Amino acid sequence: MAKKKENIGITVKKSENLSEWYTQVVQKAELADYTSVSGCMVLRPNAYSIWENIQKIFDEMIKNTGHKNAYFPLLIPESLLMKEKEHVEGFAPEVAWVTHGGNTKMSERLAIRPTSETIMYESYAKWIRSWRDLPLLINQWCNVVRWEFKYPKPFLRTREFLWQEGHTVHATKEEADKEVIDILYMYKDLMENYLAVPVLTGKKTEKEKFAGADYTTTLEAFMPDGKALQMGTSHMLGQSFAKAFDIKFLGRDEKYHRPWQTSWGISTRMIGAVIMLHGDDKGLVIPPKIAPVHAVIIPIIKEESKEKILKKTYEIKKSLKDYSVEVDERDEYSPGWKFNEWELKGIPVRIEIGPKDIEKKQVVMVRRDTGEKEAVNFNDINKKLKETLDKIQKNLFEKARKLIDDNIIEVEKWDDFVKQIKKKNIVKAFFCGKKECEELIKSESDGAT
Repeated sequence: MAKKKENIGITVKKSENLSEWYTQVVQKAELADYTSVSGCMVLRPNAYSIWENIQKIFDEMIKNTGHKNAYFPLLIPESLLMKEKEHVEGFAPEVAWVTHGGNTKMSERLAIRPTSETIMYESYAKWIRSWRDLPLLINQWCNVVRWEFKYPKPFLRTREFLWQEGHTVHATKEEADKEVIDILYMYKDLMENYLAVPVLTGKKTEKEKFAGADYTTTLEAFMPDGKALQMGTSHMLGQSFAKAFDIKFLGRDEKYHRPWQTSWGISTRMIGAVIMLHGDDKGLVIPPKIAPVHAVIIPIIKEESKEKILKKTYEIKKSLKDYSVEVDERDEYSPGWKFNEWELKGIPVRIEIGPKDIEKKQVVMVRRDTGEKEAVNFNDINKKLKETLDKIQKNLFEKARKLIDDNIIEVEKWDDFVKQIKKKNIVKAFFCGKKECEELIKSESDGAT
């Protein structure tokens, strides 16, 4: 007999307490867990499998454009980190240091990778000899540590996180500029067409750009708390790192030249955006294109028809071979309890099948995003599942797009600017671009960046 169990659902409304709602979703949907190291989290299988899907999608994109994966050390000698002045000044407050090996004090401190420019470019200086070695298109999937002291939030702000970082070298500025923009729009494709997260793309200010870069391009999403979330960045590094690491190549003209470099990255922060943007009062909602499980089949079992129902359940699962499908036949929980649990975990589609459905040669298909139910004939399940997943993907993006569009306000007067910032809107206005002006705006407008 199915037993009742305590309520595992979300106990606060997203609209009333977003921060507590987010924390509950992360923990109750089994996405992450806290550890004894402040600011560091465990990625549980439910979250890691989403990251694996994101990895797979983007990895294919970059490999199709000639990029190759490599791996560089986690530990970076202090002397290397110090080679590019602006770069090290930007990262110094966030660097975690290794000072001892066992009980022996090291002759030189080792930084735990905050980003890999310096460790990679030491190798690039050895690898690049002539124009034939360019472009060099390298990416790595790894972890980084940034010892931030702000309030940690799983996925959105943690001291250790997973990411990819691309580092490319080009013979000309034009090639490097093109790489920066090509990657920016690859990221946009990933975020909008797979994560269903609409983004604003553009160039960061001098104050906000990556330390050591000529310029930084960015993708910003809009969250329900009225804040922008940086989803990824693509940087034009210019020639400063090439000078610092003495990277040069012999050109077709038989003269030596400094190359132009780019770097770019996205991280597990994107999972935080998916949670925050698409989740609802029942829990997580995962866009189908990155969902580890597309559908869960829940047989409604009566003892007298158990064998018949389970036989049909597994026939249906087998017929849906193009999708990731789970069967939940646990008999210690009631169907209602299982419905709630799978909704909490954000699985896009639920398929119910009970004795009456067997008689009618149908299942009941339920959408996670809207809760809509539909009776579907056995012969139409495959076709209907595809249609439903496509509709969910589209609906999630359109809802998120409406949120950002409704909150972009164009202004011409300073008083209107301040008023809209206080209302937590995105403000569109002319701006001279000077650093001192930017600092003044921030200080006099409730922290606008």
